[in-house]
Amino acid sequence: MMSKKTSKRRSSGFRGHRGHLGGGRIEQAKNPKNALNRLLSYLKPFRLQLVVVVVLVVISTLFSLSGPYLIGLAIDQFMVTGDIQGLLQISLLMLGSYLGYAFTSMGSGWIMVAIAQRVLKNLRKELFEHIQTLSLSFFDSRPSGDLMSRLTNDIDVINQALTQNITRLISSLLTAGGVLIIMFILNFWLALGSLLVFPIMVGITAFVAKRTRSGFRSLQMNKGKLNADMEETLSGGRVVIAFDQQKAAIQSFDKINYTVRDVGITAMTYALLIMPLIGILSNLNIAVVAGLGGWLTLNGLASVGLIASFISYSRRFAQPLRQIADLYNSIQSALAGSERIFEIIDTESELQDVPDAVPLEHINGEVIFDHVNFNYVSDVPILKDISFHAKPGQIIALVGPTGAGKTTIVNVLTRFYDIQSGSIKIDGLDISQVQKDTLRKHLGIVLQDVFLFSGTIMDNIKYGRLDATDDECISAAKLANADDFITRLPQGYKTPVSERGSNLSQGQRQLLSIARAIVANPSILILDEATSSVDTRTEIRIQEALRRVMEGRTNFVIAHRLSTIRNADQVLVIDDGRIIERGTHKELLKQKKFYYNLYMSQFKGINNKPTT
Repeated sequence: MMSKKTSKRRSSGFRGHRGHLGGGRIEQAKNPKNALNRLLSYLKPFRLQLVVVVVLVVISTLFSLSGPYLIGLAIDQFMVTGDIQGLLQISLLMLGSYLGYAFTSMGSGWIMVAIAQRVLKNLRKELFEHIQTLSLSFFDSRPSGDLMSRLTNDIDVINQALTQNITRLISSLLTAGGVLIIMFILNFWLALGSLLVFPIMVGITAFVAKRTRSGFRSLQMNKGKLNADMEETLSGGRVVIAFDQQKAAIQSFDKINYTVRDVGITAMTYALLIMPLIGILSNLNIAVVAGLGGWLTLNGLASVGLIASFISYSRRFAQPLRQIADLYNSIQSALAGSERIFEIIDTESELQDVPDAVPLEHINGEVIFDHVNFNYVSDVPILKDISFHAKPGQIIALVGPTGAGKTTIVNVLTRFYDIQSGSIKIDGLDISQVQKDTLRKHLGIVLQDVFLFSGTIMDNIKYGRLDATDDECISAAKLANADDFITRLPQGYKTPVSERGSNLSQGQRQLLSIARAIVANPSILILDEATSSVDTRTEIRIQEALRRVMEGRTNFVIAHRLSTIRNADQVLVIDDGRIIERGTHKELLKQKKFYYNLYMSQFKGINNKPTT
């Protein structure tokens, strides 16, 4: 629920934030160890399954390591001696070890995928639920495209790290350690020879890996920026076309897209650099083993089968190192994504209920503003010493020029924002001492810019109160003068609503929003420019519906069309954040001040006398 002015402020904040993203504030270096620990904490509920995964990975690693040893054994004991039966038996044993490796690997992978998807479901749920608790000020400075990127792209990189890389990491570490132990057991000198290039491998991996995390972090940040630009352009597609700004939109997209390309090339270049370097060193290691092994064989210190086993183990030793280097890149990308997610989760709402906040039960609708001061930005006052008293059942009209503070009064009444000083009371209770969720249950808002959700007509009416029955929704639609057009639709109340209700007219959307407010059955009704965007005939229908809805409720009406507020019990004229005039419509006209001039600029009767 947002007003027209709030939407404008959000738009302004959106632009500013895009520039802010360019500055990279979100992606400042943080504690990767802390991010890793927090990410691993989501795995704690699945300890038993993880133990099974580790056991299966250990078994699959043992099966994998037995292959080269069996090859050497087959050469030395059966091929050289010509023992066909023994060769057949060891071949079957090798086949069994490879099948065992395949089945245990698949088993560990399947279980890990199931664990990862549950973890990601919980993480998405926590992130989305936390976003729902944040105040409007948070969304004022956050483009929705960037938030979507965190819910999708950042979750995806974590998904990849969990589903594909945890088992590979464990397997690689076990394989590297196992190969090292086996090689030293088989031949001490060949094992030392195999380790000659190991420090070089570790050094290269460490050098390149330091540069991967910043690259992937920057890539994720710029992807969020790209998503924000696309979301804004697609949402504002009508405006883009209306002003023939497709080329400008493409240029803006291309600029960010090229940045993503360049950052992606840099990040992936570092990521892909490790593999060929490790491959070269691996081949060098094999050459060392072959040369040293040949010399030992010629001197009777090693057998041909032993050399074959060592060459195979040398390849196996390099493989986990390459995998670990590759996994490091993926893990860095996941940490960058998790940092962005945890940043949102750690953001606290500026609107918090006080510890002893009380629920707001049934209310009569008395509203008192007592010397209220408020500003969105420090040192830029928006509301200045606002005081008024709305009695139950009254109609309070808020009028004044654009930007005067009318909608801001509604924003602080609904506690979308907390005031800096003064007090706002409903039925004598200060709303700062009331549970904000219960407060908003007593408030209904009909906005100029109606937002409809995907679903059916009935779903959108029922959004006012989800436990409302179909009959209650139909009764609300009849009261709102919406039943006539709904029943003429092909599927009536079951007619699907397209994105943002684009398959309905502005007047039809407005009538649905009124029906939605009726279903909510609020004690206090807020009408924010509810008829300013429709034609006169539709306005009459909406006014008829509003008159019915307003009966028995305290009503706040924000209007530029002053003809809609002639029957208001109290008209508050707002200018520059202050109430400069107050009274009834007729009283203010008689004073011939600001309101009179405002009214005269819109409506004139015979001989330039205002129509009252």
